[in-house]
Amino acid sequence: DKEKLSILIAQLVTLYRDKKPVRMSTREGDFITLRQVIDEVGRDTGRFFFIMRKTDSHLDFDLELAKAKTMDNPVYYIQYAHARISSAINFSGNIKPDTKCLGLLDKEEEISIIKVLISFPSIIKASAKNLEPFILLSYLQDLARAFHSYYDSYRFITDDKQVTRARISLIYAVRSVFSSGLKLLGVAAPEKM
Repeated sequence: DKEKLSILIAQLVTLYRDKKPVRMSTREGDFITLRQVIDEVGRDTGRFFFIMRKTDSHLDFDLELAKAKTMDNPVYYIQYAHARISSAINFSGNIKPDTKCLGLLDKEEEISIIKVLISFPSIIKASAKNLEPFILLSYLQDLARAFHSYYDSYRFITDDKQVTRARISLIYAVRSVFSSGLKLLGVAAPEKM
């Protein structure tokens, strides 16, 4: 059915190793296959890096960055946010989320996270409608940035039980969005890293 067929033209990818472009020549049979890239960097990372840009944009794929377990690696950055939340929830023990307390969230970072969370459904729609998964990926990077800033600034477990419940509710929501977003992209959402 012509109505269901969409052809996307993808641009070339330049692989970099040690900050230098990897030289390839198809005439000489000297090239790196997608399978080799995935074997080197991992399935999640490979998928993530290939959808970081619009299909009509050139992609510079840094193999060293893709393998790095640092906050500079965009897939690590997002997966680490999910793992941090899971760890905080496990640490909180039997504290359950309570949406009745959400009005207590008044810190700038909390409001920022809530604003990002609210746009999740429209981001999914835009990403699907335009066949551009990088829209969702970019959104998850923004959410990770907001969460890491919050995590570094505030304690989730406080002397005020209501504030604690509100913060736990917020991070449950953030974890749910990370989990759903990563699943839609076909990337794992690890509980530990």
